[in-house]
Amino acid sequence: MKLFKNFNFDKLKDGLSKTRNKLANSLSEVISGKAVIDEDILEKVEEILITSDIGFELTEKIIDKSRIKLKEEKDRSNINVLRIVREELLSVFANNSDNHEIKYKPYVILVVGVNGVGKTTTIGKLANNFSKNNLEVIVGAADTFRAAASEQLNIWAERAKVKIIQRQSGADPSSVAFETVNTAIKGNYDVAIIDTAGRLHNKANLMDELNKISRVISKVIPDAPHETLLVLDGNTGQNAVSQAQEFSKVTSISGLVITKLDGTAKGGVVFQICDKQKVPVKYIGVGESIDDLQSFDPESFVAAIFG
Repeated sequence: MKLFKNFNFDKLKDGLSKTRNKLANSLSEVISGKAVIDEDILEKVEEILITSDIGFELTEKIIDKSRIKLKEEKDRSNINVLRIVREELLSVFANNSDNHEIKYKPYVILVVGVNGVGKTTTIGKLANNFSKNNLEVIVGAADTFRAAASEQLNIWAERAKVKIIQRQSGADPSSVAFETVNTAIKGNYDVAIIDTAGRLHNKANLMDELNKISRVISKVIPDAPHETLLVLDGNTGQNAVSQAQEFSKVTSISGLVITKLDGTAKGGVVFQICDKQKVPVKYIGVGESIDDLQSFDPESFVAAIFG
């Protein structure tokens, strides 16, 4: 069974309007009307890419390849330059694929990320999308360090009309994960989504707790968790890059969820994270409603930015 597909290009394009103005429109202004693309123009292109959170290393790759291709091109019009940048950015998503399928039942998803990135909200939206696709979903509130986290997840579970496993504040997070997976097996649920504490990426003890949760889950279902999603806030730019690097050191991240892209001009950070981590983006958030978590499509994402 394939994972859900929730996609609306118009909403995606609207959500990325700030990034489009920062990146694509700025590039067009620099290049438009230039009969010959010289080093001065490339330096301006380079500056725009870096200030759009594309990152220094990825920008250097793009500029170097642009120089090579421009030497081979007879036509140096603005369309060709924009095409080169666009193609190079799209190539960053080579690891992305839409052929993901649910091969296990229950399909166990562990969701990680620091406080404030929209992790609990993302779980609610994920649960809603799965539920709308006629899958039985259960969520586990394993963020037991904050009572508010469990309360918030309960609200989202009610909105999505899915079952939730909760315990009192301060309970062992691993025990919540264990109970959630066991209940999913006994209740014949299709998908189990487990929340975790908002782990600060520089806190080793909290990272150890994340590993413990994974070990406990695997004792119940040897191949689980089948998916570990890292939620990152698109607004945070370089901090999101750092978080991706730190989390990848302690757990096997299978996919990324980039949230709050509708409220930022820093959407270029998506390219930088994927270039550094080689981890596919699975979902992106382009709004606050329960239906605003979209499946990620690389070509549509680039098209929404560049028009």
